[in-house]
Amino acid sequence: MAEDQAVGGSALATAGLVTPAGGPQPPGVTATSWLVADLDTGQVLGACGPHEHGTPASVQKLLLAAALMPRLDPQQVVTVTKEDLDIERGSSAVGLLVGGRYPVETVWLGLLLQSGNEAANVLARLGGGAEGRAGGVRAMNEFAEYLGARQTHAATPSGLDGPGQFTSAYDLALIARVCFADPTFRRYALTETHRIPAQEQLGKKGFQIQNGNPLVGRYPGALGGKTGFTSLARHTYVGAAERDGRRLVVTLLGAESRPMRGWEQGAVLLDWGFALPRDASVGRLVEPGQPTPTPTPTQSPSVTPPMAADPRPAADESLSDGVTGPGPLLVAAAAGVGGLVALIVRLVHRSRRRRGRLRA
Repeated sequence: MAEDQAVGGSALATAGLVTPAGGPQPPGVTATSWLVADLDTGQVLGACGPHEHGTPASVQKLLLAAALMPRLDPQQVVTVTKEDLDIERGSSAVGLLVGGRYPVETVWLGLLLQSGNEAANVLARLGGGAEGRAGGVRAMNEFAEYLGARQTHAATPSGLDGPGQFTSAYDLALIARVCFADPTFRRYALTETHRIPAQEQLGKKGFQIQNGNPLVGRYPGALGGKTGFTSLARHTYVGAAERDGRRLVVTLLGAESRPMRGWEQGAVLLDWGFALPRDASVGRLVEPGQPTPTPTPTQSPSVTPPMAADPRPAADESLSDGVTGPGPLLVAAAAGVGGLVALIVRLVHRSRRRRGRLRA
């Protein structure tokens, strides 16, 4: 709906690039939509197709954390069921065992550090009460509505592709803002390693997991975030960092991993955001419980209309893992690509076909 596109300010109702007038142009990235915002003031510093529909992949786990982390006792011990391990073969998992007993804190760390899809199922079931996992997903959608995330709907707690599942770069920033306001989440997001406890009753030893978000440890002032990937969503990313007392968040959807991986695209967009004046703004993140469009900023933004899609084929995913340098940059302002992706997502959801697996 048109009013949904204007949430946060009328300048954000574009499928193209919107940046502060007179400021430097953002770096070229392959993400079909992205947004950079100030976590504390809520000011949106710049975006490309911020309200365009996209597929979340594993960054949806942030919505699970925002909705359920305050509800669950981290010291409670939960027993994993066979249904909790009902995830796509080959998708990301922590290695929780049926019949295993784990502190909820360990399950959260497995979710955020290793993107465990079975961990997402455990937490959604636990937080869903009598309704189980379905209740957890319902709680996620209710929380998204409360935040004003009008272009977000969860079908799975993990971000594995499901019918009718979508989000936007703007909505992800609303969700991330809640997550990074929680000191427990911030501590988890910066945890480098964690030991999964032994399950002596099952004859299994414990093991160590590592933080899978490369921003942590490689980007000065990193606060953490979440990576995601399915073949439908492509690469998705949410990351935050602090510099000179200023905390920024970046969200991006539909990225290819060449010439830069998703987190690297997030890093260069954070660099761009930190280089902008503190009063730079093209809109704002609405406050929870008040999902009404805010006035347009007094500083007139620069809006670049959508451009034609890049005719070059997508990068070969099988060659992406070894690429670490920036290389030649593609232009994210090709928002014609974003509009096409949004259309494809809607058609896929309409046909209720599932495609792809979560990797990140």
